[in-house]
Amino acid sequence: MRFHTGPLGLSLAILVLFSARVSAQPVPAKIDFNRDVRPILSNYCFACHGPDEKTRKAKLRLDTREGAIAASVVPGKPDASELITRLTASPDDASVMPPSKTGKKLAPREVEILKQWVKDGATYSQHWAYVKPVRPEVPSTKFPTTNAIDNFLFARLQAEKLSPTPEADRYTLARRVALDLTGLPPSAEEVEAFVNDKSPRAYEKFVDKLLAKPAFGEHWARMWLDLARYADSAGYADDPLRTIWKYRDYVIQSFNANKPFDQFTIEQLAGDLLPNATTEQRVATAFHRNTMTNNEGGTSDEEFRNAAVVDRVNTTFMVWMGTSMACAQCHTHKYDPLTQTEYFRSFAFFNNTEDADRADETPILPFWTDDLLAKKAALEKQVADLEAALKGKKPDEMKPERDKLVALKKDLAAVKPLTSVPVMKELTGTARRKTKLQFRGNFMDLGDEVTEGTPAAFHAFPEKAPRTRLEFAKWLVSSENPLTARVIANKFWEQIFGTGIVRTSEEFGAQGEQPSHPELLDWLATELVAQKWDVKKFLKLLVMSTAYRQSAKVSPELFERDPENRLLARGPRVRLSAEMIRDQVLFAAGLLSSKTLGPSVRPQQPNLGVSAAFGGSIDWQTSTGEDKYRRGLYTQWRRSNPYPSMSTFDAPNRDICIVRRARTNTPLQALVLMNDPVYTEAAQALARRAIEKGGKTNAEKAAFVFRACLVRAPSEAEVERLVTLYEAAEAKFAKDTAKATQFATNPLGPLPKGVAVADAAAWTVVVNVIMNLDEMLMKR
Repeated sequence: MRFHTGPLGLSLAILVLFSARVSAQPVPAKIDFNRDVRPILSNYCFACHGPDEKTRKAKLRLDTREGAIAASVVPGKPDASELITRLTASPDDASVMPPSKTGKKLAPREVEILKQWVKDGATYSQHWAYVKPVRPEVPSTKFPTTNAIDNFLFARLQAEKLSPTPEADRYTLARRVALDLTGLPPSAEEVEAFVNDKSPRAYEKFVDKLLAKPAFGEHWARMWLDLARYADSAGYADDPLRTIWKYRDYVIQSFNANKPFDQFTIEQLAGDLLPNATTEQRVATAFHRNTMTNNEGGTSDEEFRNAAVVDRVNTTFMVWMGTSMACAQCHTHKYDPLTQTEYFRSFAFFNNTEDADRADETPILPFWTDDLLAKKAALEKQVADLEAALKGKKPDEMKPERDKLVALKKDLAAVKPLTSVPVMKELTGTARRKTKLQFRGNFMDLGDEVTEGTPAAFHAFPEKAPRTRLEFAKWLVSSENPLTARVIANKFWEQIFGTGIVRTSEEFGAQGEQPSHPELLDWLATELVAQKWDVKKFLKLLVMSTAYRQSAKVSPELFERDPENRLLARGPRVRLSAEMIRDQVLFAAGLLSSKTLGPSVRPQQPNLGVSAAFGGSIDWQTSTGEDKYRRGLYTQWRRSNPYPSMSTFDAPNRDICIVRRARTNTPLQALVLMNDPVYTEAAQALARRAIEKGGKTNAEKAAFVFRACLVRAPSEAEVERLVTLYEAAEAKFAKDTAKATQFATNPLGPLPKGVAVADAAAWTVVVNVIMNLDEMLMKR
């Protein structure tokens, strides 16, 4: 019997292996409450017996030791504990917990863990993520290391009786680290220089060059724009376009300038409140102007202003604290110690900005060029001079000057700033709003007034500090904060290694996964703070590690032991993001523009003839010149219809904050790579480059396009297969000139003089096949 081993089959195999491993794991000799017990109680018990007193059943609370031992747990005596009795009752018994109707049932191992925990005294611990990280001692290991990251990872491998995988070859490593730091593959010249550099610091020098590239900021801004829910439209049904690209440019420039992350945080959340705030700091506050606005007739401005504030609270805690505060908007959190009152005390920090769901997006910050300012000043002077000249004249003497004045004022009104950006601006005095509890999250059903504050489960807000957005931002990046450094370190780790040390990077609460390497996470968090939040230095630390440089090749034995590479006994292997896939093919084809910053662009897309629900067409006029080939980061992002090919590769619409993109594998993705005009044009362009520069023989040309796409040189067998494919395609196209012309020129345009149409079409087929290879779409 043969088994299907495609993506679905592989996923099922991993799931079966993982489930089997979990079930087969023995009960730990020493029970750790946070590691072993809390996840079980959270998954099976807290929804009915947790923090939310309004929905708590049987007045039983299991999220605290006091509540547990008051009614259901007898420390040291599992057989006398009602909790154990209920959990082990027959499914037919009405007293069984969880109730049979929920479909939930503890695994035998989970029951044994709880029994042992009760037997050991039923001790509780504060949730690990709410305890300030303390720098752990770096463990020793028998394996060679580059930095402390390796010590933590390899000590664990040693304990698991596993060994690290040897370092990847230099071609693989060059492509991997270039993609991770810049989102683009390295040029052929860069690769050869690195491969042939025999100095001990060859790799480090290569990394430093990547960190210094403008492409670094563009790549890392893409990650941040998902968190910021950045889009070029306002959302909801009409989804009108919004001018906010100056914020996107701020993010790019901040990463390239290596702005300390704590400063980056404060500027975005409260840049307008900084003393003598600069234009850049005010632009930064557009982070929270990325919220949606609804201009549909008949809607309540206050309803959608309130919705924007709710989104700001939820986004802030999700991005910086890895905390799902949204649950506490309507009621006390079911799983974490967060009350509804605390939610609205946090809400109060964001409830006094001037924006109020207006169609004109005010307050906005205009941007004027020197020429526009000069023109505006000249017209203002002419208007003022003419108005002064008209004073004292009789009406019948004023007509010529009055007509001229009307014309001048019309010209003045036509002088507009180059662009503008919505920003945050605090209300003052009597205009400030009061914040009240909202019953079940209903903005029209209000309760008691509350003042600004933060959840008690986290570190205390400075007693003498004013309760402002600025102080709240400082509270987030305080060294006393137990979460922010962990969350951000984990986020950077996730981008580099493919999976976070805490896999659920959006959820560090009780419903989140436990860290795979808790001591390493705490070391990284304390290191990030010790480095004064230096992002480039932190990322360099990650990619310089021996663990990162391992080959991604995996043996059957290692795959069986660690199918998801959580122990990191091999290098990362991850599917590229939507933007990286598109940018990579344009780069390989020699089409990618290096132009940075500026207004969003409209690259090619299939025109679908579709309209927004209550707006105009979602099709667009393709940008001209190099703007058509700019990086995906600059593509105009409309929430109601994001750029189709990137949506197919899991780019979000950005209605809300997205911490972790989904990774799907569908037939539609292959169809995009084969048929989308961007990918077709890239294949045609690289085919023409191969004919012009790839060499004299077909084997040389095959090797040329292979290296352009995959960085490494092909094997003899790979060259032979590509040449065979070329020859078959060329013979077919030679018999059908019309089809060959279509395949070789649409959409790129007419062929250069002297290029045979069948030759160009056949090489286009070869390139298209390479661009569909798994190796092209993966970081490995």
